[in-house]
Amino acid sequence: MGDIYFERKVAVVTGAGGKLCSVIAKHLAERGCYVVLIGRTFEKLKKTADSIHAVNGTCMIKTADVCDEKSLQKVADEVKEEWGSCRFLINGAGGNNNKAITTNYYFDPLELSDEKPEEMRGFFDLDMDIFESVVRTNTIGTVVPMRVFGKQMAAENAGAVINFASMNSYRPLTRVPAYAIAKAGIVNLTEFLAVYFANAGIRVNAVAPGFFINDRSIKILGSPEIGLTERGKSVIRQTPSGRFGNPEDLLGTIDWLLDDRLSAYVTGQTVAVDGGFQAHAGV
Repeated sequence: MGDIYFERKVAVVTGAGGKLCSVIAKHLAERGCYVVLIGRTFEKLKKTADSIHAVNGTCMIKTADVCDEKSLQKVADEVKEEWGSCRFLINGAGGNNNKAITTNYYFDPLELSDEKPEEMRGFFDLDMDIFESVVRTNTIGTVVPMRVFGKQMAAENAGAVINFASMNSYRPLTRVPAYAIAKAGIVNLTEFLAVYFANAGIRVNAVAPGFFINDRSIKILGSPEIGLTERGKSVIRQTPSGRFGNPEDLLGTIDWLLDDRLSAYVTGQTVAVDGGFQAHAGV
């Protein structure tokens, strides 16, 4: 349903081919935004674009690496020439890599043994190139879009940015050290950017989704349909709402944080959308 506040405003969504951001992109198009879909894989972006066209929304696809400032600047220039300056920026690109995840929850002496099981991947076994790529994608992949699209916002003295934090932003969950480093950094970066750009009319906030099922996390958590893993059962026990999140659960928070009519005095905040996960002490 259109909204005059959102109509014809340019909304840039990175990671727009992903499970969460594809739904956010479609929602913003339904609100009336002109949505720029950015990601590395055209086929995934095309699926998002098709869903937007199905509701008579307006979007354009731009394949780019969010860590490559030169290529992203080219995208920003093309967007501005065709539609005008970016007004909303959703920094959704990121994610984890299974090779940056340990198989064991705690140190096991077998990690140092010649008899270590082949399937075991401890902290000492992590591929550091992949580890670094996870940190880089989630952090530099947020900084670069802010630099190139933030210039347009600053020139217009108006803008709202939403970064993607995580439950890992509040405390390091077991098994995912690279992702924990990155998402803890996103909260700090969000606060820095909010302070730095306040006098440029740009508000910068973040959302911290709880546990949502996507193609990667289903391998670790399972799902109600195929059965939960032990880790998935643990997450549900820790979540007072008793379920995983649905992408639509994020939309109210996204609307609120983007809309100056509702959140003009809100900046530098990270808002958890987690079914109560972080509030639960576990006992």
